[in-house]
Amino acid sequence: MIIGGLMMAGGAGAVLRYLIDHLVQRMTGSDVPVGIMVVNLTGSLVLGFLTGSALHHGVSPLWLTVIGTGLIGSYTTFSSFMFDTVGLAEHDQWAWSVANLVANLVLGVGAAALGLALGSLT
Repeated sequence: MIIGGLMMAGGAGAVLRYLIDHLVQRMTGSDVPVGIMVVNLTGSLVLGFLTGSALHHGVSPLWLTVIGTGLIGSYTTFSSFMFDTVGLAEHDQWAWSVANLVANLVLGVGAAALGLALGSLT
């Protein structure tokens, strides 16, 4: 049961990441990987919210595993974020590379903390 749920949620999360990344990149027209940043920040916010809800309202561990690990785990992407950061550096865009690294990490932790706080309130 859980394996099937993880597979379906994981597939949905990967497709959602692809679509949102490409939509944001097309909308911004930026060479900076804004799409992956949007994906990772929204994923951090949602995972924080789910965790806050689970801690304060007794959400089912099965449900949290399928949504948190399957959907959000495949939706967010550390590897693409790091690949993009290295790519910026390789193209001598050091300022953008460092900004991408710092923004993803700092804003990601902030988004997770905000989500955790919001999840605790509901």
